[in-house]
Amino acid sequence: MHPPPPSRLRRGLLAGALLGTVGLAASQAQRRAWPPGEATPPLVLPQLDGSPWDLADARGRVVLLNFWATWCEPCRTEMPSLERLAARHAADGLRVVAVNYRESAATIRAYVERSGLSLTVLRDADGRAARAWGARMFPTTLLVGRDGRARASVRGEADWDGAPALDWVRELL
Repeated sequence: MHPPPPSRLRRGLLAGALLGTVGLAASQAQRRAWPPGEATPPLVLPQLDGSPWDLADARGRVVLLNFWATWCEPCRTEMPSLERLAARHAADGLRVVAVNYRESAATIRAYVERSGLSLTVLRDADGRAARAWGARMFPTTLLVGRDGRARASVRGEADWDGAPALDWVRELL
C-alpha cells in the first residue's frame, strides 16, 4: 500500500479525528438499530456524471448507503465484498450505493477507474449527508428498508460475504 500524499493524509487524519475513529477491523464492525422514532434523513446527491440521485426514487428496494473515502484503507478493503453483495442480490431488490465523503470528483473518478468500482457513486462534497446520517467514522453503512426507512447502521469495515452481514441484509430482503 502506498501512503496518501501528505495533504490527503492530513485531511484524512483530521477528518478521522473530527468524526471519530477512521475504521474498525472487519471483526469489530458494529451494527446498531436505527433509533426508534428518529426520522430517516432525505438523501439527494450528485452522481459522478453530475446527475442527481434521490433515495426516495429507490423506494421498494433495499438500499445500503456506504459512506467512504479513497484515503480510508478499511473502506477500500471493504469495497470488493460490497460489490459482490450488490451483484448477488440485485435481482432480490438490493441497491448498494457508495457515498464518498468530501473528495473532489477527479479524485473519486481516478479511484473508480483504477479499482474498477461499478457501484453507484455519490459525492457528498460538503459532508452534510454524512452528518445527517450519523456517519462519524469510515466506513459506515446504513441499511434502508423497502419502505424508505433507515433500519440500522454498521460502523467499521464489514465482511459483506460473511454470515453476520448477509443476515443483516437478508432481514430486509
